[in-house]
Amino acid sequence: MCPAEDMIHPLGDAALAVEFGQSIDPEINDQVRTLHEDLQANPLLGVVETVPTYRSLVVYYRPDLISWEGIHRALCQRLQGMAHTSPAPGGTVEIPVLYGGGEGPDLPFVAQHAGLEEEDVIRIHSQGIYRVYMLGFSPGFPYLGGMDSRIAAPRLETPRLQIPAGSVGIAGEQTGVYPLASPGGWRLIGRTPLRLYDPQRPHPILLRAGCSLRFRPVTRGEFEQIAQEEGHDESSC
Repeated sequence: MCPAEDMIHPLGDAALAVEFGQSIDPEINDQVRTLHEDLQANPLLGVVETVPTYRSLVVYYRPDLISWEGIHRALCQRLQGMAHTSPAPGGTVEIPVLYGGGEGPDLPFVAQHAGLEEEDVIRIHSQGIYRVYMLGFSPGFPYLGGMDSRIAAPRLETPRLQIPAGSVGIAGEQTGVYPLASPGGWRLIGRTPLRLYDPQRPHPILLRAGCSLRFRPVTRGEFEQIAQEEGHDESSC
């Protein structure tokens, strides 16, 4: 019997999930990334796509090329071989952010909720190094871990119908960046001129699971200069 029997679960007739745990944890996420990278480097016949999440890897496959029994057996073998491996270290991306004002209209609320000055919120937010656990919601939206709980803030009671691309927000103990203009309920504290998603680039999505990022405060002048320079090709971290 496969020792990872209880880890592999069907998702319909053309996908499955390999679950490594039940919590948001760096070590669990490392296991997800290890299997993801192994399947990228050594593809299985019939596997169409693999999608890493916080604690599981979703595997899409073609049942006409590989059966459930076949992919189940192959993944069991891969999982057995993972015991002494770890994912490749991800790169670190610096995200310039213009905090407050019209770019971060919720910064005063976050500061008041935390019992801090706005400058303290900016300092705490920009001092952290954040792990990209997964991408979702919209193309290139990073779900980050590592935010200081001192600046946690509740979501908006009524989401905004339109949030500008590049907006940096806080929801609970998470922070993230909106790659595209979209509705959303996160508290906006700033905005980056970087394009996290650009379909015209060879690598449309700037970030990937396993990256790290840090936020760097910039002035209005720096923000506008970087915005003008955007459009050159960016490789993902």
